[in-house]
Amino acid sequence: MTIRTPEALRPYDVALVGGGIMSATLGMLLQHLEPSWSIAVFERLPQVGAEASAAWHNSGTGHAGLCEPDYTIGNPDGSVDIGAAVEVGEHFRLTREFWAALVEERILGKPDTFVNPVPHMTFARGRAEVDFLRRRFEVMSAHPLFASMRFSADPATIGEWAPLLTAGREGTEPIAATRDITGSDVDFGELTQQLFHYLRSRDVEIHRNCEVRGMRRNNDGTWQLKVDWNTGNDHLTRKVDARFVFAGAGGWALKLLQKAGIPEARGYGLLPVSARFLRCDIPEIIARHDAKVYGRAPAGAPPISMPHLDTRVVAGKRALLFGPFAGANPRFLNKGSLFDATAALNPHNLQPVAGVLKNNGDLVRMLASQVTSTRKRRLASLREFAPGAESDDWTLVGAGQLAQLVKADPGRGGVLQFGTEVVASHDGSIAAVLGASPGASTAPAILLQVLDRCFPRYHHLWEPRLRQLMPTLGVSLGKEPGLARGTMNRTAEILGLEPPLVG
Repeated sequence: MTIRTPEALRPYDVALVGGGIMSATLGMLLQHLEPSWSIAVFERLPQVGAEASAAWHNSGTGHAGLCEPDYTIGNPDGSVDIGAAVEVGEHFRLTREFWAALVEERILGKPDTFVNPVPHMTFARGRAEVDFLRRRFEVMSAHPLFASMRFSADPATIGEWAPLLTAGREGTEPIAATRDITGSDVDFGELTQQLFHYLRSRDVEIHRNCEVRGMRRNNDGTWQLKVDWNTGNDHLTRKVDARFVFAGAGGWALKLLQKAGIPEARGYGLLPVSARFLRCDIPEIIARHDAKVYGRAPAGAPPISMPHLDTRVVAGKRALLFGPFAGANPRFLNKGSLFDATAALNPHNLQPVAGVLKNNGDLVRMLASQVTSTRKRRLASLREFAPGAESDDWTLVGAGQLAQLVKADPGRGGVLQFGTEVVASHDGSIAAVLGASPGASTAPAILLQVLDRCFPRYHHLWEPRLRQLMPTLGVSLGKEPGLARGTMNRTAEILGLEPPLVG
């Protein structure tokens, strides 16, 4: 990858800080909307897509709301609220449309290099959980986004769907599962690299081995970035001006907003959460499981801790993952600093972070328990999903770092904010996406919020161009089921995924 030398830098219309899926997606959107704008990307590592976007740093679930039980809520009256699942499903529909358009334009390569069909399942054990799953299925399957979902409480049927779930299972405990064949597995690292490969061909400058160490506002309202380069034995520092700055730096995004000094970032904090998985690479075992199977997260735990047994497809090779298990790591990024968590604290967010730790005892205890968990206990968790799992077949591997978002709350001091949130300055000159899952899967929808917040004057001009990439933009498929099925069929065909079932 060719890098412009620091001495040759010039003012830019757009500076993207961080070389992950968020920056890549925003860069692609802006290049499509305003191809004359100059764009530069600044990445700390030697290559793009190597932090949270890297294939083995996440579970690769194309989050569509199909299998994650914590995206649905059981109400006291017995009803089930599927609002969060619908929102995620609508957003992932736009993501698929976006990818399909880029495949048709030959911007992205063969779809199976970054996305593959893998059924999504939800697994329940015990009478109460089975009852919840049944009620959840009845509501979800009536919605066009989830019309392909199937339910079974028959162990034989579940065994046909996912043999590892029933092989060796003894006793009379009730079990049930839902299955949706339209699910997928995504290699976000490969996708990120393909997007940046195209952007580079369109004169977007990709600067690697460099870190944005500071920012200040210029008199004309633009931003000056202080950038450190590490080139072999040399350490160079240059100042770069940009009209618009996007902090797509994962857990470091908040630090960048704090350096910028914008008041909109006050009150936000982050809690670092590292993840580990049990991984199996034995072909005979992998061949018996073709699914992403999710269960409920422990009481008080965030949705990112939902246990799941996943089929992964990376570089054409399949593997199985089970987890996640929390680890003890105070960094916001895999290659971050041991002082990330403490350095991000300030008088504006100290109380919210302290409030979250105080008011979420179950979460703190769960994380502490997983950090100190033994291999025997991790295998016991795996065997709740796959009773026949053998210890020698699974290896504990590290994954990525997540930064769980904390927000100020007048009543409780602070609350955990699940999902992601866009934070932008009042004039729209700088923005960031804070938070964690399902961010990567819903990146286009999230970044459309960035565009609306930061470039409101362009809304009517850009909307027709955006519909070229996402034809059903602004359409609720719950209200237009015919359009839902037609759009989903077309994108599935282009991407090589399973089309939705009828009825």
